[in-house]
Amino acid sequence: MTGAGRYYIRTFGCQMNEHDSERVAGQLEAGGMLAAADPADADVVVVNTCCIREKADQKLYAYLGRLKGLKRSRPGMQIAVGGCLAQKDQDLVRDRAPHVDVVFGTHNVHRAAELLARAAAVGPITEILTEAVRAEAEAFPSALGVRRDLPHSAWVTIQVGCDNSCAFCIVPAVRGPEISRPFETLREEVGELAGNGVVEITLLGQNVNSYGRDLALARRRAGEKVPVRPMFAELLRAVGTVEGIRRVRYTSPHPKDLRAETIAAMAETPAVCEHLHLPLQSGSDTVLAAMHRGYTAGRYLERLAAARRSIPDLAVSTDIIVGFPGETEEDFAATLAVVAEAEFDSAFTFVFSPRPGTEAADRTEDFVSPAVVTERYERLRAVVERSARRRHEARIGRREEVLVEGPSKTRPDLTSGRTRQNKLVHFSAPAPLRPGSFVDVDIGGAGAHYLLGDLVAVHAGPARRERIPVVAA
Repeated sequence: MTGAGRYYIRTFGCQMNEHDSERVAGQLEAGGMLAAADPADADVVVVNTCCIREKADQKLYAYLGRLKGLKRSRPGMQIAVGGCLAQKDQDLVRDRAPHVDVVFGTHNVHRAAELLARAAAVGPITEILTEAVRAEAEAFPSALGVRRDLPHSAWVTIQVGCDNSCAFCIVPAVRGPEISRPFETLREEVGELAGNGVVEITLLGQNVNSYGRDLALARRRAGEKVPVRPMFAELLRAVGTVEGIRRVRYTSPHPKDLRAETIAAMAETPAVCEHLHLPLQSGSDTVLAAMHRGYTAGRYLERLAAARRSIPDLAVSTDIIVGFPGETEEDFAATLAVVAEAEFDSAFTFVFSPRPGTEAADRTEDFVSPAVVTERYERLRAVVERSARRRHEARIGRREEVLVEGPSKTRPDLTSGRTRQNKLVHFSAPAPLRPGSFVDVDIGGAGAHYLLGDLVAVHAGPARRERIPVVAA
């Protein structure tokens, strides 16, 4: 059912999934639908799935179970399941949740609205595009209309897929090999976003550092004499000079591909934010080798140090897996040592989750016991939070430029926004501030995951670089 009516989208997983959900919303609104605040009020519910970890599967089927009851009470309601889990387990989704009307994969996001319309006429549909036809499909849905929750901030997909072979990761199987979008297309898209009031963009890819390598290889195969190398540094510089764009972020890079020219582009392009998300995964060389990560702990720390030398006030976040098959106490101790030395600003810590179809999932005899994993996880969290709190407290007394997001989700009496280092800041304001506006905040307090401050000025003027002081009542 598309057209008049309401839709609701529930997203599981990463930023790529969030952006895919924006694209689906854009299609539905182009067809005349409006967003609903609750699935109970929706005529169409779209569930965008993740398959990186086992818990995501459990959450999906529990959620679909709740939707089954809603659908029973609302004749005509449609349910669609898309994303990575749909791509990997389309038959299982259909078997476990026969009340679902549409199952679609990662390569046919652009057809979501059309599939819903067809299902309304002919019944349940499963459509999973294969890798063979992906490049011929309208595979780069940044060209699709989107419905963004924050009009001033936008995701920009620069590539899809991944050519790496990490032993724990299912992404290459569900997203396919790397395909980069054309350089000029991206620059034009960012220009259009800026013209529509976007001031902050985040470049998305499974491994953004390798952006453009496939484009250069295709040109070489066509007979051009061009070097086959990544173009990510050039892309950063290009989008960072688009008029109106004041902040450029990206995620996620791979440590083995973090090149000196990328660090230089970050340091030399004022719009590129002083924040680097650099997934460590483990501090043990033995575990890193088993993961097929392509670097050692020492090499990781060298590249991190190079980035911090070149980029003043750089904030660094990371990903770490606890309990990878075969991880010993010695391996885990090495991880704790690297995390302590790196002094991350924040970290996403995960318990290893075996994904069928990955190499690590077959190493059942090497699985670490849940009790040991839980104990290690808590020890790691303590080290991460200690460094995060210390780095946050070091910002007390500073004046930060903050991009306003809106009312705090936990304290409605406060306003929230983010610094260039991606620090979440809560502060009081004498009047509501427009999301997307820039303000100056004096930092007076800090926790492990946030900063507290006082509003001192609101940016104004054509480029919003003039400051209007805030006078206390």
